[in-house]
Amino acid sequence: MATVLTKSGMPLVKYVAEILGYLMNGIYLLLDKAGIPNVALAIILFTIVMYLLMTPLQISQQRFSKLNAVMSPEIQKVQAKYKGKRDQVSQQKMLDETNAIYAKYGVNQAGSCIQLLIQMPVLFALYQVIYHIPGYIGLIGGKLRVVAEDASFVSFFTKFVEKLPNNAQLTATLGTGSKLTTESVMDTIYKLNPVQWSELLKEAADKDYSSGLVSLHDYIERATNFVVMNISDTPMNLITTSFKAGQWVVLIAAVLIPLLAWGTQVLNMKLMPTANVNKDSKDSMSQTMNTMNTFMPLMSAFFCLTLPVGIGIYWIAGAVVRSIQQFIINKKLDRESIDEIIAKNQKKMNDKRAKKGLPPQKITESAHVSTRTIESENRMKEEAQAQRSERAKARAKESSAYYNSNAKPGSLASKANMVKAFDEKNLKK
Repeated sequence: MATVLTKSGMPLVKYVAEILGYLMNGIYLLLDKAGIPNVALAIILFTIVMYLLMTPLQISQQRFSKLNAVMSPEIQKVQAKYKGKRDQVSQQKMLDETNAIYAKYGVNQAGSCIQLLIQMPVLFALYQVIYHIPGYIGLIGGKLRVVAEDASFVSFFTKFVEKLPNNAQLTATLGTGSKLTTESVMDTIYKLNPVQWSELLKEAADKDYSSGLVSLHDYIERATNFVVMNISDTPMNLITTSFKAGQWVVLIAAVLIPLLAWGTQVLNMKLMPTANVNKDSKDSMSQTMNTMNTFMPLMSAFFCLTLPVGIGIYWIAGAVVRSIQQFIINKKLDRESIDEIIAKNQKKMNDKRAKKGLPPQKITESAHVSTRTIESENRMKEEAQAQRSERAKARAKESSAYYNSNAKPGSLASKANMVKAFDEKNLKK
């Protein structure tokens, strides 16, 4: 059988996960030396360290969000101006005016996307490391390997998994034929919940490897226990089994996992700076964001209900750390005026242009010229519209005066003139 531990196989992500795996393993080793080898605690510390390392990206992302709250109304005006115009000239003008707004605020239009592209592989890798604990934590992997390399145990264990009720996930992890490897056996053992472990120990009581299995169980149980839950179990399964057994503390703890996942995600989104969008706005981006703000917390709750508790701990710990980060960063950004942020952004853009041998003033000058052009065009249109309105009123007045002065006796116009003259005479008294 193969000798390499199961790790992430996702393209690109697996390389990031390999690096993060060293950090997770190092944290667990420190906890083991401190006499508290606990995977849940390692996950929490691991998540805190990772999000602290990503703080500069978080600051940059939230600074962009703060600017976006100011830029968004201006961008929406440009979009409204060219709404329904699909010709190439109009589309190019809309692009130029939008770019002028970004340049005015010293923002790279793709900046936030780049930050997300950097963060996404890291976030995926965090999840992969936690999902493949035996592959990244050497002490746990080593103890699992001792049992998983015993051929007689593997034969027994394969038959045991086949007999388990609701065993689809375990069977898929274990595999058959060429897919049955040392790593797959290790991963399957690690995923056993307390009830399944109890059954396994009972059936293996008279086997030669029973003492080693008992020793492994004691270590795994200690390492994967969190409060009153086993992090390899799912909250859904814990809710079902604890309700039947009347274990109300376990039941409450299991229910809290998805609830906390939902609540911390909502808090996280509430603290994110957003653009002030009119409620009647039909802007597709704002509608998408509103949908995501509703959907994402619910999705977090669902995932944390159906996936192992360890994933829920990671999800909640990450949301809590991000919320604390956002609160502190928001306080910091509140002390920064928009002008200061714009000045910093433009300085960065100037520095980049300087490296390319371009004069720095072209950035601000072109931005201000473009912005002034947009404002001038809008002002000219407003003035032209006002002039047209005044001319229309004047023509209507002239037409009415001419019609009234040339009204035939007995006509409606002549009668109206009589009423008008009567009113004017009375008003003068």
